[in-house]
Amino acid sequence: MGQQAMFERLKEACHDDWRAYVEHPFVRQLGDGSLPKESFQHYLKQDYLFLLHFARAYGLAVYKSGSLHDMRQAQGMLSAILDQEIDLHISFCAEWGIGQEELEALPEASATLGYTRYVLERGAAGNLLDLHAALAPCVVGYAEIGSWLIGRPDTRLEGNPYRAWIEEYADPGYQEVAQAEIAQLDRLAAEEPGPRRFAELAKTFRDTTRLEIAFWDMGLNLSA
Repeated sequence: MGQQAMFERLKEACHDDWRAYVEHPFVRQLGDGSLPKESFQHYLKQDYLFLLHFARAYGLAVYKSGSLHDMRQAQGMLSAILDQEIDLHISFCAEWGIGQEELEALPEASATLGYTRYVLERGAAGNLLDLHAALAPCVVGYAEIGSWLIGRPDTRLEGNPYRAWIEEYADPGYQEVAQAEIAQLDRLAAEEPGPRRFAELAKTFRDTTRLEIAFWDMGLNLSA
């Protein structure tokens, strides 16, 4: 199998974990509208903190880049998070009764700490490819979740309080972001072939996928 299929190879290497992430009970309950309001609010709060660290990860990607193309790709994602996504998230939180002052004062839950620091550690210890292997489960996974929910018979959009969230990640604009991340991962991987390297990347990808599962668990269980 060629290196251009790297993302699919990584996903297949942790197939059961990936399905547990994309089809998590938290996700299913978003789809049918049964998720408790408190669970969604807890998730939104911690996701705000997650976005801040994700922005730092793309700042690290700029530093780790060895070409102008890679720097611009990372800078584009950094700008999108800082200039658009965080503002949208703050507005979304406000609609759910969560003010910016509360967001600024939030303590990080254990799942948030574990996930974000792992991504930053992999980027700091490894190279740009290692960092993208840690970033991809979030960026691409949310697009897959959005598509899965939109196409799932049990998903209810009419009257669903989580409809805006579902449609945000099913939107063609976000799907394009995910495809760009896949293309970047595949391109970087093509420069570093070999089974040993794949095993390293697969471990990072699997670890991050499991941390995504823990993040959903945190929201569902209201874990601190």
